[in-house]
Amino acid sequence: MSFIDEPIEASFNDLPVVQKSPPCPAAFTWRGETFPIVEMLEVWQDFSRRGRMARNMRPSHASAASRRGSWGVGRFHFRVRVEDGRVFEIYYDRAPESAGDRKGHWFLLGERKAV
Repeated sequence: MSFIDEPIEASFNDLPVVQKSPPCPAAFTWRGETFPIVEMLEVWQDFSRRGRMARNMRPSHASAASRRGSWGVGRFHFRVRVEDGRVFEIYYDRAPESAGDRKGHWFLLGERKAV
């Protein structure tokens, strides 16, 4: 996989019901180009706590949080095929950037090489 890890803008046919647990988008825009998604190949969640967030919770609560997530922690990953046949891995990071920005953000993790 070629590593990219850059911000993208996700587009949905219907707005997600729960903002912090989004479905796979219908398309994404990266560097000014829009990529319509034609197939979701795989989906998974990672609720690992990173950095200072890994140390701010009691062990008894950390176990439950690692299964279902907690506020501002976790990523939703999607491996998708776009209209031109390319395969990308995108993810939604629930971590807010600041107190004034409480939403998470979408990123393009990388592009899978054709086999």
